[in-house]
Amino acid sequence: MLVPLSRRFRYHFYGNRQTNSLSKPEWYLTQVLKWIGTSSTFLLEKIQPILDRAGAKVNARVELCRGLLSLVQEKVASDASKLLYDDTLFCHLVEEVLQFEKDLRSNHAYPQSQEGLLHLLLEEAVLQKWLTVEKKMAVEKVDAMLAAEGAWNCQYKDMKDMDELKAPDCAETFMTLLQVITDRYRPLPCPTAQLKFLELQRELVDDFRIRLTQVMKEESRSPLGPRYCAILNAVNYISTILTDWGDNVFFLQLQQAAVSSGDEAVLRDLGVMELGRLASLEGSLFEGLLALLDRLRGDMMGRLLDGIMRQITEKAKPYCRDRWFSLPSQQELSTISLSSSACPMLLSIRDSLLNLHQTLSLSLFQMAWQGLAERLDSFLYQEVILSNHFSEGGAAQLQFDMTRNLFSLFGHYCKRPENFFKHVKEACIILCLNVGSAILLRNLIKEAQGDSRDGTVRDDPPPKSALNELGVYYLAPSDVLILLNLRASWPGQ
Repeated sequence: MLVPLSRRFRYHFYGNRQTNSLSKPEWYLTQVLKWIGTSSTFLLEKIQPILDRAGAKVNARVELCRGLLSLVQEKVASDASKLLYDDTLFCHLVEEVLQFEKDLRSNHAYPQSQEGLLHLLLEEAVLQKWLTVEKKMAVEKVDAMLAAEGAWNCQYKDMKDMDELKAPDCAETFMTLLQVITDRYRPLPCPTAQLKFLELQRELVDDFRIRLTQVMKEESRSPLGPRYCAILNAVNYISTILTDWGDNVFFLQLQQAAVSSGDEAVLRDLGVMELGRLASLEGSLFEGLLALLDRLRGDMMGRLLDGIMRQITEKAKPYCRDRWFSLPSQQELSTISLSSSACPMLLSIRDSLLNLHQTLSLSLFQMAWQGLAERLDSFLYQEVILSNHFSEGGAAQLQFDMTRNLFSLFGHYCKRPENFFKHVKEACIILCLNVGSAILLRNLIKEAQGDSRDGTVRDDPPPKSALNELGVYYLAPSDVLILLNLRASWPGQ
């Protein structure tokens, strides 16, 4: 059966025939698959029973495939050597060989124990060419995707709940590009060759990170703009995908192969601890990249929140200068309402939160509003509370502004927003104590401070216990004493 097929193969795909074209390897690859397919039934029903009766432990269909594959292997090896200087045709040949191998194994059940065509791609010159072309084409695609008009747009931006990551098109396309590279080298029968492609992917990710950093620096003058937030989403998206890849079985197998072989390209600059983490599968081959991406993400988030705080602190200046020490008490007012000086500040906070919620991915928004709450807590504590003195009415007004207005803005994103404003919440508790409780607390703290200096031991409960009973857990007794001294009036003064 093989002789006439071999003769036809050589007639059509060698020499000066039009069917012998370096640009059309699919012609002979498809023809061989067609012969295998059309011969299968005949071999299974007519030839295999004869072999079985003769006691020959031979699979007729596998033997035919082996014979035809020897023709194809010779042809592919010959063509590959001629295409080492033509990137386009070489890429096409590799794609067709990979598709042929896939069809051969999946559609024609050719056993994995038998050699196909992939080993031809592992020849040193061919593999090096493949790596070079893969990198060249990837870099060109990255250049094109970053230069595209909608590079920083999210294709799901108009679809609610469609995409929590809000990845811009360029980041999504880049990770798809890396996934396609993975799909191409995954079937290779040699882990050493696969690790070379993995190292190429890591180089591409690092190059993309550097490009994102460059674009970020250009946009850092307006960190509240949509493009800056899109870059931040891109960094977060890539980091999320690489984290998932670190737990993927295929990459874990490559990780073990790298540790076993001591691959210098993949394991370079790693210490004993890092190698141990890789060997025990606690770490991943992407840890170094993830650390760099996390650093970039943290830096960008810091710049973003600093920009928001600059706006808020500007709007908060009138509120910081309010005459807190002279505000009337609640008994003198029929109702208590929001301070007019707080309105610009609160509006700025509200608008910032809405903008962040619309532009950032869900995980980044969680980081952003919590970081903003932390900065606001520190700012209000330092610039409003510690910088002023408070009458009874001033303390009540501050507490109303904070608990009923500021905390409510963050209540859309968590159940207990006051827990993110520990300084402000506890300062309001201290400032709003009735006079008797404030005097007792002040005396208790002063006595405890005096005892600690003298070394005296008393049976009275420590100040910390008294503060905990009031709901104050975060502020130290010394901080509480400072706050008590900010009360505008004491009995007898």
